[in-house]
Amino acid sequence: RIMRPDDANIAGNVHGGTILKMIEEAGAIISTRHCNSQAGEACVAALARVERTDFLSPMCIGEVANVSAEITYTSRHSVEVQVNVMSENILTGAKRVTNKATLWYVPLSLKNVNKVLEVPPIQYVRKEQEDEGKKRYEEQKLDRLETKQRNGDVILPVINPEPHTVGYSQSSLIHLVGPSDCTLLGFVHGGVTMKLMDEVAGIVAARHCKTNIVTASVDAINFHEKIKKGCVITVSGRMTFTSNKSMEIEVFVDADPFVDEPRERYRAVSAFFTYVSLSKEGKPVPVPQLLTETEDEKRRFEEGKGRYLQTKAKRQAQMQQAAQQ
Repeated sequence: RIMRPDDANIAGNVHGGTILKMIEEAGAIISTRHCNSQAGEACVAALARVERTDFLSPMCIGEVANVSAEITYTSRHSVEVQVNVMSENILTGAKRVTNKATLWYVPLSLKNVNKVLEVPPIQYVRKEQEDEGKKRYEEQKLDRLETKQRNGDVILPVINPEPHTVGYSQSSLIHLVGPSDCTLLGFVHGGVTMKLMDEVAGIVAARHCKTNIVTASVDAINFHEKIKKGCVITVSGRMTFTSNKSMEIEVFVDADPFVDEPRERYRAVSAFFTYVSLSKEGKPVPVPQLLTETEDEKRRFEEGKGRYLQTKAKRQAQMQQAAQQ
């Protein structure tokens, strides 16, 4: 679809959340189709996890986004979907790849939202494809468990914070989940949640550096629990790490059952977003150093630095491998 002004920021760059929402819609369509391809109980595919997603090139107002999806692996109860996003300038015909993403879905019964159904297997061209897919499945399963175990943090307001501190830029958004946010089963679309998360992360980044900012990448987004219609969700974001040219922002979503639910607030989604700061000409500019004040902030900074260096090393290894080929 064509990118319109309400899809973008004031500089004309399309919001990362808009693109994430389109990616998730494509993944939900293909995985739901596949899971209903054989006779049996009808289901809807629910998003469980999004692997690291890099925003390779900014998309602008007036360009057309072409989103394609392919199922690359199935386990007994989950589907791996690869999604590619291509931007097309309809005036010149120029095309470029802007995003590549991997998503995991689970099929939930239309009759019972808490029942996970079995996934029809796919045929692999080579045995190696199945083995590689199984390895990715085990890795993401372990990471989801580890992430859920460390999800106890909350963001508290800070009185009169100093510029460039964690408290100065941290932000929260409160949203009442309505019917338009939800699937046929009455729980929130993963794409809707991701768009809200990107919006909060963008506010944190803009507050920190006071410039135009764009989403550079999103670390794994883990959907720990479903969010039902009628819940009040709080989307919170805080700066965890800055390098010379990038900012890492932790974002999590807490859900408060609001209607006919005795359950207390719970952590539903968590992720790390990376942003870069741009000049008026669209060129990367240095990011102000994050000032850490507490021991927890210093610990999170070092953890973020570790993720940054690990990603940087992987990127360099990929570039060297591509050069040798």
